[in-house]
Formats: sequence, structure tokens, C-alpha cells
Amino acid sequence: MTTPPTRRPEGLSVPSRRLGRSARMGGLAMGLAGRMARDGLVGLGRGQRPDRRALLLTPANLHRITNELARMRGAAMKVGQLVSMDAGTVLPPDLAQIMARLRDGADFMPPKQLKSVLTSAWGPDWLRRVEQFDVRPIAAASIGQVHKARLKDGRTVAVKVQYPGIARSIDSDVANVGSLVRLSGLVPRGLDLAPLLEEARRQLHAETDYAAEAAQMTRFADLLDSDPRFALPRPVPAFTTKTVLTMDFVAGRPIEALENAPQASRNRVVEALFDLLLREIFEFGLVQTDPNFANYRHDPETDRIALLDFGATRALAPWVAPAYGALIRAGLAGTRDDMITAARRLGLLDDTLRHDHRDRVIAMIETAFDDLRRHPVYDFSDQGLARTLQAEGMALAQEGLAPTPPAADVLFLQRKIGGLYLLAARLGARVALHDLLDRHLP
Repeated sequence: MTTPPTRRPEGLSVPSRRLGRSARMGGLAMGLAGRMARDGLVGLGRGQRPDRRALLLTPANLHRITNELARMRGAAMKVGQLVSMDAGTVLPPDLAQIMARLRDGADFMPPKQLKSVLTSAWGPDWLRRVEQFDVRPIAAASIGQVHKARLKDGRTVAVKVQYPGIARSIDSDVANVGSLVRLSGLVPRGLDLAPLLEEARRQLHAETDYAAEAAQMTRFADLLDSDPRFALPRPVPAFTTKTVLTMDFVAGRPIEALENAPQASRNRVVEALFDLLLREIFEFGLVQTDPNFANYRHDPETDRIALLDFGATRALAPWVAPAYGALIRAGLAGTRDDMITAARRLGLLDDTLRHDHRDRVIAMIETAFDDLRRHPVYDFSDQGLARTLQAEGMALAQEGLAPTPPAADVLFLQRKIGGLYLLAARLGARVALHDLLDRHLP
């Protein structure tokens, strides 16, 4: 078992030049290929037939991949996070396993590099404009890191600072990670990675525009202003630029800390998050599609859930919500033909698949809805269904199943649904999903 990327107490500079980043990625790929070739020859010498998957998934290789992508940050790390959150629906679970470590966070910038970025965004006199600025970040992720500060007017704020050179490196980073994924040999033969990588590239460019994220943050704060279950920050325009986002500081603990909370508390929080997701789909037409656990906090004193990151917000195409509604209604009613029609419209069924593969994918969808239909109050601590579907998905991938990825809105929405499922399972929540669906389905 590998260890997660190690953070250095003094910080680690972000490689900001495109050529240098490409060289690091190229060196990583060549190093992995060399290790795999060496280990394969050793195996042949022992009379063992080389297995590309086994040669890649060694503890040393996993450690090297995750450490290097965590050091690179930016698109290199973000694509790894996107792959890890896929949960085996498009890419094999083995590949998600490699990248899952990247959800734990990144190294942070050393103070000198941080000061340079803030000076570029706020001007040379920025230290005179704030009362206090904590140099050590309270969070470090793929595109930026977050600091706590106090303004001259006494307000406590959170300041998200984008890593230097990240926006310029997105295109080359995505291409390089795509090459690394192909090198792995874990992608089913025939699966076209290009559409997935292109959507990742577009999404990453959108997420580096902090001014646009500030607008989405304000929009969500307005939409949820009267909902006492949620606490949302609002941006501070005077200290927000395209690369620095300053917002109200919202108190709270990591959402995973609820693992030890009473069952009723866990149920209430997870129900609120699923209720919000259904509102996003069927009422707002606007979804925050990044389900990273770090984007949620919980304040035990107020029992409110803080929503923190809006860089991955997407406005859904008008056809998406009706198609999802039709799929859910048909699945719960057990009307197979209507379910297949809706799944095809969403791109969850690919008509180019072999007939036997298509039948097995339909059977997986039916199995999921059968389980939901039998449990009006759904117990997420029971992972029997998840294990069954994952085993079947792995079997199909090994047989060469290579579906055409669905439309981007569906792909990112599936990612959000999968991420909430993982959180609900982590917290062992029990939620009356039938009641929620009845309330929101058009």
C-alpha cells in the first residue's frame, strides 16, 4: 500500500514554466516505462508472463506518480482527481486507484513565491491593505491554496491564491497526463480518451478564472440565502482578481468529522446535500459539479453545511433535467423500455456496444433501480450494491468495453452523484430518497 503525497513544512515551489512542467511529466513517463521494462525482464527470467497492469501498480510506481502530480499541481493533479472521482464508470477502477491519493491535497507554495503572486495581483503595497495575513495555508489543492486573513475593517476572510503559471500550463499538462494514462495500459482498447481530456481541459480553464467563480459564488449565495441548512461565503470584490479570490471566512470542520456524530446528524447532513443536488438539477439548472470532500465543511454549533468552491459550476443544457427525470421515474416504476430510452438519451447507453455488453449494462442500471425501489429509506452503509456493480464494471472493462463518453453535462453530473454517494457511504447515512425524489421530480 502506498503512502499519500508528503507535504513539506517549508512549502515547495510550483513549477511554473510550461517547458519545465513538460520535462517533468516526460521524465515521469520515461521512468515508469523503464521500471516496467526492468521488472518485466526480471519476471521473464523467472518464467513469469509479464502483466502490464501488475507492472504498473507497484507500490513504488504508485508513490512516484502521486508524489509527482501533487508536486506539479494544476492540470496534472486536477486530471488525476477527475479520474479518481470517475469511480470506474468510464475508466477502469484500477486507474482510479492510482489517482485517488490526489484528493488528499497538494504541497503549498513557499512564502517567497506566495508573496510574488499576491504582489502581482494586489500591487506592491498589499501588506498595508490588510491587518493580518497568515502565510501558512489552511488548505492546498490542485489549482490554488487558501489562507486566512483579517482586513482593516476587522472582517476575517479566506483568500484563495492561484499557483503561478497554472493557467498557461493547462493544455500541455492535459496532453501529458493523457499520454501517461495511455502508457498505463489500463484503458480499455478502443476507448477514445480525447473527448474526456478535452472536457477536462475546458473545465480547468474555467476553474482558473477566479472572477468568474466569484460570480457563481454570489449566484449560489443568493439562491440559498433563505435556506438555514447552508452557509455560503460571499466574495470581497476589492480583493478579488482573476487569480486571487477573497471571500468571507466560514467556520466549520471537515465534513468527514461527522463520521463519529449521532446517526440522526449524519442522516440530516447527507439528506440536505442530496436535496440540494436535486434542486440544482430540477430547479436551478445550475450544478456545482466538484464533489471533493474538501468543498464541504460542517459547523457543529449551528449544524450548518458550508459550501466553499464554485469553480466547477455548470449551467445544464435544457434537455438534461427532463432526461434525468424520465430515467428516474422509469427506473423506479420498473418500465424497462422507458428506462432504456432515457438512458440512451443521456448517453449512458451506447448503441455501438456489442449486444451482450449492452444487455449487461442495462442489467446494471436495472439492478441499481431495483435496489433503490426496495429501500425507500436508503442505507448507504450497505455497500453490497456498490461491490456488485464495481465487479461487473471491472469485468466488462477487462473484456474491452469502451463506451463513448456521454455529453459533458452528463459526465460531470454523474461525477457529482458518484461523489455524494461516496460521502454518504463514508458517513453511513440513511436517507429517505423516495421522499426527496417525489418532492423534486417534475
